[in-house]
Amino acid sequence: MKDFRPRIKGNLRKAFDNLIKKETRVLVIGDLHEPFCLKGYLEHCQKVYANFLCNRVVFIGDVIDNHYSSYHESDPNGMGAGDELDYAIKKLSKWHKAFPKADVTVGNHDRLIRRKAFTGGIPKQWIKEYADVLGVKGWNFTDRVVIDNVQYIHGESGRAIKKAKDDMMSTVQGHRHTECFVEWAVGANFKIFGCAVGCGIDNTTYGMAYGKNFKKPSISCAVVFGGKYAINQPMDL
Repeated sequence: MKDFRPRIKGNLRKAFDNLIKKETRVLVIGDLHEPFCLKGYLEHCQKVYANFLCNRVVFIGDVIDNHYSSYHESDPNGMGAGDELDYAIKKLSKWHKAFPKADVTVGNHDRLIRRKAFTGGIPKQWIKEYADVLGVKGWNFTDRVVIDNVQYIHGESGRAIKKAKDDMMSTVQGHRHTECFVEWAVGANFKIFGCAVGCGIDNTTYGMAYGKNFKKPSISCAVVFGGKYAINQPMDL
């Protein structure tokens, strides 16, 4: 079968070529904090994935909240440990069904249980892998992912552009729920960006009560095109 060659010219042809060229298009999904994720955020991410012909997925961390195990005060009227975990696993199963293959940059909330185990003197050999506990086979949990010379991290030490400048490497991160933008740093011999993804949290839930006096969360995901540039895709609310 011969290659399909549409009879279009000029800018329209350039647009078509850009559409079908083989490049990595990464859908970056913001902090979920399940089971406290906003209704409709999954569908928003699925729509963005389809609209931009994405072929890779990165969850930017804090896929689970672990409110019951926080080092800060937990809501005494909230769910117990087992119920919250079961509910989070149930909600994550929908994300896993939508995106069965993904990288997950481990966030500070994801790590809570392991931190508690460390505090309690429990050797790491006793601790299960994240994917096993959460029932998300095919998800790769790691501290950092590099795709097309862009690094993806959860980001717990400042803004994305600062990390990009420090490492001289374009950087995509989450963690900061109220930030959703792309910034550039350009020099004589370099051009790098820092992308704050946004998040998918429901700030009306008790699990997100700690941020009630902050700015409203930026409900958004992002797409990175071939490691060259990134765009945010805020959700219509």
